[in-house]
Amino acid sequence: MCPPYLWNRAGTPACPYGEIETHMTQDAHLVLEDGSVFSGESFGGVGTAFGEAVFNTSMTGYQEILTDPSYAGQIVIATYPLIGNYGVNARDVESARIQVAGYAVRHVASYPSHRGSTGTVHEYLASHGVPGISEIDTRAVTRRLRSQGAMMGCLTTEMTPAQALARLGEVPRYVEIDHVPQVSTKEKYWWEKSAENSEIGKKSGIMIAVTDCGLKLNILRNLRRRGCAVVVVPARTTAKELLALQPRGVVFSPGPGDPALLGYAIKTVEGLVGTVPVMGICLGHQLLARAFGASTYKLKFGHHGGNHPVQDLGTGKVYITAQNHGFAVDAATLPQELEVSHVNLNDGTVEGMLHRSLPVMGIQFHSEAAPGPWDNEYLFDRFLAMVKEAS
Repeated sequence: MCPPYLWNRAGTPACPYGEIETHMTQDAHLVLEDGSVFSGESFGGVGTAFGEAVFNTSMTGYQEILTDPSYAGQIVIATYPLIGNYGVNARDVESARIQVAGYAVRHVASYPSHRGSTGTVHEYLASHGVPGISEIDTRAVTRRLRSQGAMMGCLTTEMTPAQALARLGEVPRYVEIDHVPQVSTKEKYWWEKSAENSEIGKKSGIMIAVTDCGLKLNILRNLRRRGCAVVVVPARTTAKELLALQPRGVVFSPGPGDPALLGYAIKTVEGLVGTVPVMGICLGHQLLARAFGASTYKLKFGHHGGNHPVQDLGTGKVYITAQNHGFAVDAATLPQELEVSHVNLNDGTVEGMLHRSLPVMGIQFHSEAAPGPWDNEYLFDRFLAMVKEAS
């Protein structure tokens, strides 16, 4: 129905966007493995989802967050208290589907207000079968995750809290699963159908191959805007297969899970270094570090949001960054040939690195944003400068 504040003086609906679907609420529970229970109202899909519970501090961009493949296998808790006020649309997506296992919010808007909106968050999650829970104290959930660390959770509309807690003891833990195969493309494709023969690609002469470990589309948009023809390949593509495409540079994308489980991708990086310029973003950055013999480790509750301060050590400038990762590179294990280029000003973790002699760079945060500040798109320019210099 049309919300009361859009009724006309005669007391009849005058909703400019037509009828808006509402949903019947039912009980839902978010249960954490430490026994914590948060009971609220269901929205979106019905059923049960298991995953690592993490919180995201972004104030906007919920549709981009929901479709970010790096969230595969995770239940996302939004710290911003109102989700869905501007609805959803076909444009603000970072992959072909919702990737989160479940979504927990303080309050979900039933009546979005935006001229580009084509539906509600409830309808969006329901269409993908992804369960959500609202009307819970997300501040309390966040405080628990900050103090206890990220933990497995169950979001359910069909089990009691006791049943959910029992099942949590049986399901595989997030860190035990390689989530990349479920989010990576199955086949090679060109970004935009005309990319291979586009006038832009012909003019620049730069073709970049992107290894899809959990790719966000805004990476492709950023490369395209800079005049590159872009081809995307599956995560298991070998170095030999990549080099056969004759790219001017290779980008390893962000993605979900523990980089230590991705031996196949690490081997590909090893086969490319010294042959073609390489850039790693987020998970790709961690793969680069491990390919050079460095270690990675699990963060207590990860970095998830659009407001993390990072310093570029080369310029001294501080940037506000978008981030989404639960693992980090151990600075003490970096080999001599790699230098730290960026650091996180909250906890001092490694946020970027450069090879001292080869065209190789990695950044832990999301230079493509979506959502988040656009401050860090300069890193694509830095990589393409490496590509041009190496040619």
